[in-house]
Amino acid sequence: MRRLAPRPLATAVDALAAGLEPATPLARIQRAWEAAVGAEIAAHATPVREREGRLTVYCPEAVWMQEVALLGDELRAQVNAALGADVVRELRCVATPS
Repeated sequence: MRRLAPRPLATAVDALAAGLEPATPLARIQRAWEAAVGAEIAAHATPVREREGRLTVYCPEAVWMQEVALLGDELRAQVNAALGADVVRELRCVATPS
């Protein structure tokens, strides 16, 4: 059977990206981050480290650091829901990415 229209490229790109990402909790969190927390927060807060359930989020602006810290429990729950597992037990904000 012949297709009448081309398939979306996004499907192939998503499959390729999923196969290339490292199999670590941080990689899974980074992939789900924007969908879980929303575009506005994702634009100002970036997950940079995960260790034993503690997620470190880089927020270069003090206002966003405070906002993310205040929403920490809610964001943690949203990320865990997006991942389908309790990966993040604690969320911590930092002003420097390293």
